[in-house]
Amino acid sequence: MFSEISKFFKTEYPLNEHGLEELFSLFKIDHYKKGNLILKENEKEKQLRFLNKGLVREFYSNHEKEININFYTKPLFITDLLTFNQNSTTLKNQECLSSVEILSIERKSFFNLLKKYECGKSFVEASFQKLLKQKELLEFNRITKTPEELYNELIIYKSDWLQSIPQYHIASYLNITPETLSRIRKRIS
Repeated sequence: MFSEISKFFKTEYPLNEHGLEELFSLFKIDHYKKGNLILKENEKEKQLRFLNKGLVREFYSNHEKEININFYTKPLFITDLLTFNQNSTTLKNQECLSSVEILSIERKSFFNLLKKYECGKSFVEASFQKLLKQKELLEFNRITKTPEELYNELIIYKSDWLQSIPQYHIASYLNITPETLSRIRKRIS
């Protein structure tokens, strides 16, 4: 159950063994069905969530449409870290695109653990640095690249998305219609 998160910490954010054991003891396992929302806009991010198994899409929503901003297909933290850290409401939604298994820890318990272990602070700082870098790159790409260039990048860097995520969701992520995506796919193949 903790093999994926353990691998994640050992490679991304090494903590001492005692700290890891205490962290793992605080996690609970949650199971969600396809279609369940695990994060809703205008709510506070109350848990640090680690996607252990499954597929989750992250999106913004207005009255007219939903715009996909990310997909989670591999074991990693899927929490809106900014609102989790600030204890503020989120603008994002997260929906399960398959059956999902999530390891979660309550916000208060997590921050109590951070106070106890200095290395926990480096986890939060490193996570924010990584998040900012990803957001900057995403913003740059979406402004400067064509949908076809963005799709080519998905082929190279996110091929797992193209195998497991419905094409209409990929089109939304690229901010194009499904028909335009079909034309791009035909040109490329």
